[in-house]
Amino acid sequence: MTHDGADNRPIGVFDSGLGGLTVVRELRRRAPGETIVYLGDSARVPYGTKSLATVRRFAREDAAFLLRFDPKLIVVACNTASAAAVDMLAETLPVDVVDVIRPGAAAALAATDGRIGVIATESTVASGAYQRALTAADAAREVLAAACPLLVPIVEEGRDEDDPIVLHVLSDYLRDMQRFRPEALVLGCTHYPLLARAIGKLMGPKVSLISSAAATAEAVCRRLVASGQIGDGSGALQCYTTDDAARFAALGRRFGGCDVGTVRTVGTDELERPAAAAAGDTWENAS
Repeated sequence: MTHDGADNRPIGVFDSGLGGLTVVRELRRRAPGETIVYLGDSARVPYGTKSLATVRRFAREDAAFLLRFDPKLIVVACNTASAAAVDMLAETLPVDVVDVIRPGAAAALAATDGRIGVIATESTVASGAYQRALTAADAAREVLAAACPLLVPIVEEGRDEDDPIVLHVLSDYLRDMQRFRPEALVLGCTHYPLLARAIGKLMGPKVSLISSAAATAEAVCRRLVASGQIGDGSGALQCYTTDDAARFAALGRRFGGCDVGTVRTVGTDELERPAAAAAGDTWENAS
């Protein structure tokens, strides 16, 4: 769907759950005319504790579902899936793919010439993706990455930053990072911006917090401008989840910063279908 030189095909975004809505929030702020189709694979969250092979399979299935809507670009709004599968997706998908790791790493490098810390899921840290992206640009840069496996389920439960459980878990996870004294800390999971105030308080005012969600949205906008694919539509948002749609909608405002509207459920068994869509799966019929 194009008119007046605009490309109003949707942007496809997927994540293991609700966290990718932080990327959607930043995208809608920067590009309000873009239509977005979002898939949150909440039935299989968290990806961060799964094997590499499993995460790659999930990423293939998520991307195949989004291809049914003829997207102009797909955003892998999950750090774990980005680390495990973005190169594979970029090689096999018929559209451009934007991950969250490279934009986050670039933003951290631009923020400081000093030490950089990264907090992320177990799989993301174990992959070494952030460490490689940072040291590839600056081999002498000191980098410390720390896994925070409980933060995703805590955030998905709807707990806020003032919850004693949240503060206790963060204090434990950030102890070594506080000793490391980074000048910038990458929030290497799209769920983590919701805990930014508490993280910032524990790390201190001299540490710049880098949101991979904001950096990714900026990277997407640059890509669309460069390729002449900017949209000027209504800015519609269509959300799908593999779990409880009502719960997704209730928590979606917290992550996305707005009412996410009607949320549709898609079964994990349906994600295993071939990428070729049934007639009723087009964007026009699904919106």
